[in-house]
Amino acid sequence: MASAINNCCPLRCISEFPLSHSLGYLPLHLSASNRNSGDTINNKVLRLDGRNRRSISVNCSSTTEKRILSGDRMLVFVPPHPLIKHWVSVLRNEQTPSPVFRNAMAELGRLLMYEASRDWLPTISGDIQSPMGVASVEFVDPREHVAIIPILRAGLALAEHASSLLPATKTYHLGISRDEETLQPTIYLNKLPDKFPEGSRVFVVDPMLATGGTLVAALELIKERGVDNKQIKVISAVAAPPALKKLGESFPGLHVYAGILDPTVNDKGFIIPGLGDAGDRSFGT
Repeated sequence: MASAINNCCPLRCISEFPLSHSLGYLPLHLSASNRNSGDTINNKVLRLDGRNRRSISVNCSSTTEKRILSGDRMLVFVPPHPLIKHWVSVLRNEQTPSPVFRNAMAELGRLLMYEASRDWLPTISGDIQSPMGVASVEFVDPREHVAIIPILRAGLALAEHASSLLPATKTYHLGISRDEETLQPTIYLNKLPDKFPEGSRVFVVDPMLATGGTLVAALELIKERGVDNKQIKVISAVAAPPALKKLGESFPGLHVYAGILDPTVNDKGFIIPGLGDAGDRSFGT
């Protein structure tokens, strides 16, 4: 039975423009750890759980992500930022040339990772001397492990700005191809560590969540290496019900950030209306 996506009222997101550079030098004497205070976010939240697997409902929510973190439901966030809508529209256009397409994918990834890192990155605070006096400051803690895992090939474009947006990250490449006939995934490159450090935060970057097979294979590998579902955030340009249903059943507590949700997947495993083959369009092949 096909899953249905219900319409939701327009929402306002109070996000700032994303950072486009490293947070810079961190004084060594800042060592007191604390968490960011919860900013209010207004996002579309998609809830999936085992008691309602035949339908997908989009609910309006105005809350902090800290409150959303409670429970074991998978959550999907579709931030209603006008720049996100703009870059998705550029990606949709079949006449968009490959270099522009790849740039649009990179900009969309930057915005989604900015939204996904809200209230999630560990911070340290203290006092530093500015040119005009002592200031209370807060930095992202570079000692905490943040991993970026792009699913090759198309994930490379969506994750292109990750290192400039998020300080002290490591990138681990994971190559997974999909058989055009069976739609089953095959892993051809695995650069994941044998074990992730305890408490690692992991961004898995996969532009198209269609049937969900590729992402399920990737998440299983990551979990085998010691990462909990709640420490993983998926970044995707476009997501569809079959993939979200599969992820909701298999990975409770997972968070997915998508540029847009599309209603259907065709018999060849492509999202409709989607944006075509993200890898081919990103690299002109």
